[in-house]
Amino acid sequence: MMTRKVDRLDFARPVADRATAGAPLVDTFRRRITYLRLSITDRCDLRCTYCMPERMTFLPKADILSLEESYLLARAFMARGVRTIRLTGGEPLVRRDAIDLVRAIGRHVGKELDEVTLTTNGTQLAAHADALARAGVRRINVSLDTRDPETFRKLSRRDVLGKVLEGIAAASEAGLKVKLNTVAMRGINDDEIPDLVAWAHTQGHAISLIETMPLGDVDEAREDRFVPLSEIRRQLDARWTLRPSDASTPGPSRYFDAIGKDGAETGGRIGFITPMSDNFCEGCNRLRVTATGQLYPCLGGGEQVDLRAALRSETPDTRVADALDMAMAIKPERHDFRIGAGEKPTQARHMSVTGG
Repeated sequence: MMTRKVDRLDFARPVADRATAGAPLVDTFRRRITYLRLSITDRCDLRCTYCMPERMTFLPKADILSLEESYLLARAFMARGVRTIRLTGGEPLVRRDAIDLVRAIGRHVGKELDEVTLTTNGTQLAAHADALARAGVRRINVSLDTRDPETFRKLSRRDVLGKVLEGIAAASEAGLKVKLNTVAMRGINDDEIPDLVAWAHTQGHAISLIETMPLGDVDEAREDRFVPLSEIRRQLDARWTLRPSDASTPGPSRYFDAIGKDGAETGGRIGFITPMSDNFCEGCNRLRVTATGQLYPCLGGGEQVDLRAALRSETPDTRVADALDMAMAIKPERHDFRIGAGEKPTQARHMSVTGG
């Protein structure tokens, strides 16, 4: 397949003719798939301890889908009923010309798509926030586990907290809604989370708290850092009353509105993502595609379909459509995450490889 600049793609190319004629993506448990997390790189400019080892081996660039191939896959998923596309990594904004891909997908918002968005660590955000807004992005997720400079340096192995905070501010100034994603870790940031939530709310940001997940070997024992969000909830309950929120997003967060103890609305929203302590798989509407074009129907499962081979075949339209049908047939009912002493990671691949 010849790689061309995304801005010059032939938008009329019938890459998904058969997919258009097919049924929406529905798995064998009658869950309709409307949300695609599309990784465009496994590379990252941080080395967060829970995500990857310091000496991470990244994939050869030849193995990574071209931006054109990523766009063609996005169109095929749109044709089968996907309404939200989130670009992920690694860190998606370290990919050269990533904004071109965002712009190309963004042209479908309000038509085939409800939204295009991305998850970022924020280090490159100050330079790209305005361009993302112009490309059709309306909200983003930014990973932020601490506002303490020393904790940030130890956790990410990089001294760039200032750049991340600058990027968050730039995103707000560009008109992007920001939701912070915070992984709760015992002995690292668990005692800081209520203050981090309060800061997020004063800045006008929602925040989602996430339990650490056993993906890939890292340099420390995850079970030593795992903290169920029920523990964090007790800390939050001491400061606010949490009322179930009507708000929802395509992702797995369960949202609550923070109400002051005096009964006053704070305007703050808190999400809980609990893959370990409170399984939420019954409502799963998601698929993940890695930067190499491997489709994983479940983040915690080993089932996969090779979309790169389909794209690069003699009959890409038919092969991609067949691959999407296969993904629906093999998507499991639930993940099988386990964390504990002596337990190997549920999957050998790191989150940065899978797409966060």
